[in-house]
Amino acid sequence: MKQIASHVCRAAAVAGLLWASAAHAQAPAPLADYPKQAITIVSPFPPGGGNDGVARLLAQELGAITGQSVVVENRSGAGGNVGTAQVSRAKPDGYTLVMSQTSVMAVNPRLYKNVGFDPIRDFAPISQITSAPLVLVARAESPYKTLNDYLDAARRQPGVITYATPGNGTMSHLMGALVSQKAGVKLVHVPYRGAAPAITDLMGGTVDMLITSPASAEPMVAAGKLRILALSHENSIGLFKGSPTLKQSGMDGITADDWYGLFAPAGTPAERIAYLARAVEQAMKSPSVIAKINSGGSWAVGSRPDAFKTRLQEDTVYWAGMVKAAGVSLD
Repeated sequence: MKQIASHVCRAAAVAGLLWASAAHAQAPAPLADYPKQAITIVSPFPPGGGNDGVARLLAQELGAITGQSVVVENRSGAGGNVGTAQVSRAKPDGYTLVMSQTSVMAVNPRLYKNVGFDPIRDFAPISQITSAPLVLVARAESPYKTLNDYLDAARRQPGVITYATPGNGTMSHLMGALVSQKAGVKLVHVPYRGAAPAITDLMGGTVDMLITSPASAEPMVAAGKLRILALSHENSIGLFKGSPTLKQSGMDGITADDWYGLFAPAGTPAERIAYLARAVEQAMKSPSVIAKINSGGSWAVGSRPDAFKTRLQEDTVYWAGMVKAAGVSLD
């Protein structure tokens, strides 16, 4: 757990530095042969969720910085595995990237027997974009005022009370399994193809609770339609600041830091990775980008490739232990 806390504190420190250095940012000089055409960022989830939103925000900035069109394509399925696997097989020329995240890169390979890619071998990390806790939310008009209200209902109705997630094998799925195990209750997992359809069903009363990213939940939280039951760690921001944590709700020993990050296929020329990293660093120093990411409940990071590679390696080890503790596996 100390590892996650350390990463969260580091992300907050980086966010502060980004604010301080915004006025000194300079766009990277293009390479002689790159970029010469449109760049595609794949979001491996449907439109409307947190991953898609961050991908589009970054694409808009990168378009202005690179002088080329940067487009977002949604290729959803299997908890983010489908789109991510497709990018792992793309031509390694710097024109096809993926906005992936903790659940896809660090959790899914430990849950699924075959995700279709190796997060370490098949990708070149470019930059960690955001850092945030997971959020557990219910409808504002639901009887669940706190996480313990929700868990008490599950104790009274074993195998009836549900929690939605953006998909099987996501970090949200694993978090729900850990909460269920820790509380000694039988919760029913309802996976969706991304956060947007899960929120629709949550609002309609089809499911009782949703575990997702702050960025996905923020619009409905801001509108007063969703209630925050708990966060996976205390380092929150914006509307989520000061909300109860899992630890404060009696779920000590369960924590998670949810990040989005940009990757290229392995084998992409090092000079193109370096160029993209500098361009992302420039984009992440934009006050408007930082403000939008912060308003969505996340910290803006913008790390360098070597630091992001280390983070990914550490997280794959951490989440292997969490998956084993939860006893979850998928075909």
